[in-house]
Amino acid sequence: MMKSPNLLFIITDQQRADTIEPGTVCQTPNLDVLAAAGCRFSRSYAPNPICSPTRASLMTGLLPHSHGMVDVTHAVPSYRASFDATLPVWPQKLQQAGYHTAYFGKWHVERSNQLERFGFEQYEVEKYQQKLGLVEMGGEMSPRGGVSQKGYRDFPLYGVTDDPVESLPEYQLYSDGIGFLERAAADPERPWALFLSSEAPHDPYVVPREYYQRYQPGDIQPPASFDDPLSDRPGIYRRIQRVWQDLSWEQFSEATACYYASCSMIDEQIGRLLDRLDELGMRQNTVIVFTSDHGDYMGEHRLMLKGIPAFEGAYRVPLILSGPGIPAGRTVDPIVSLLDLAPTLTQLTAGEPFPCQGRSLLPLLAGEENDWRSEAFAECHGQRLNYSQRVLWQDDYKYIFNGFDEDELYDLTHDPHELRNLTADEAHRPTLESMSARMWEIVHQTGDSTLAQAQYGMFRFAPVGPEPIAIEES
Repeated sequence: MMKSPNLLFIITDQQRADTIEPGTVCQTPNLDVLAAAGCRFSRSYAPNPICSPTRASLMTGLLPHSHGMVDVTHAVPSYRASFDATLPVWPQKLQQAGYHTAYFGKWHVERSNQLERFGFEQYEVEKYQQKLGLVEMGGEMSPRGGVSQKGYRDFPLYGVTDDPVESLPEYQLYSDGIGFLERAAADPERPWALFLSSEAPHDPYVVPREYYQRYQPGDIQPPASFDDPLSDRPGIYRRIQRVWQDLSWEQFSEATACYYASCSMIDEQIGRLLDRLDELGMRQNTVIVFTSDHGDYMGEHRLMLKGIPAFEGAYRVPLILSGPGIPAGRTVDPIVSLLDLAPTLTQLTAGEPFPCQGRSLLPLLAGEENDWRSEAFAECHGQRLNYSQRVLWQDDYKYIFNGFDEDELYDLTHDPHELRNLTADEAHRPTLESMSARMWEIVHQTGDSTLAQAQYGMFRFAPVGPEPIAIEES
């Protein structure tokens, strides 16, 4: 009887999808090879634009309102973001199937940091979970940049150091991963599941000079939306945009080069790990996943980081699957969600279903795209400050319900840079109403009762309401 396949799950923090796409300026040769050996999903979306909600969703296959972690663990009191630890998480399925399960790196799923409660036999997380809140940037750095505002502490954004890569926590993290692989090789009959979670390329983008020198900031072009005034978008978007108004494009380009350099540094660590996996003869029987918890605006709409502005840079994330049962050299274009990983990976490894709000990707891996509903859904409850926001992607369109301001509708095929909000365009009214109605269907299906029951006079401002209605065909 053949041993069940191993699982290597690699997740970064705040990495944009386009850092691994063909033609990108960002240099990730090891991920390029991994994608060529498997499937790259071109439209994979996070269910939330910040860390803890998405990470908890990855573990449960549920939207944030269903698992309770609606904000980051360190930013709010527990009653504002409390993970429901009675829910099943899919690594438990692997442990029950006999897998040796291990997790190294940033956790940020819930507050206990007791991963044995969530199906992990071995773990190390606290020393790798450092970027909580505002991070100080000490030491000599050149170049370096950030923003200063009256009454706020300075905000560090990027910097270049002369530190060797071996001094970085990411190097130690991947060394821990290599050590795990070497120990696992001593017990070849037992399958294993290894999770490696880096904080890079999360801000501040501080990188060793050897990686920064691979890029020329002067050659990096501004995003097509860089001069977007955001005039027909929610007012909070413009307020956030003003945080970065004093940065020149030269500073944006230096920050971008540092960000790309951080991605290249992580790619090099992934290469170290995969080389050792090959040397140990375990590559052919290992399912490998590479993804991130959310993205980064990286200058789009003159914004940085992530958050309430629901643009593609914050939500679209890299996703590569490679290994047994996964075809090589394929790009999958239908829309998928990170929620879909839970049922997919339990099937590929333990051969068991995992009931949740995600969908198994096995039909897409088998090339059965015709019956796939090209759709993803996300929700944002704010970070520290409360905002109610829901995001729906369907084929060409994206609809954003903003409970705090005007809604948004984008045609991503004809307007990929999201420069024109179509909600006031009568020609798109049927699409707006249809997508709003679909939002309510998902709200009902997933038990988002707070939103579904908002029928009082002060809440009745969506294009259509939560009750079932007939929608005109566009």
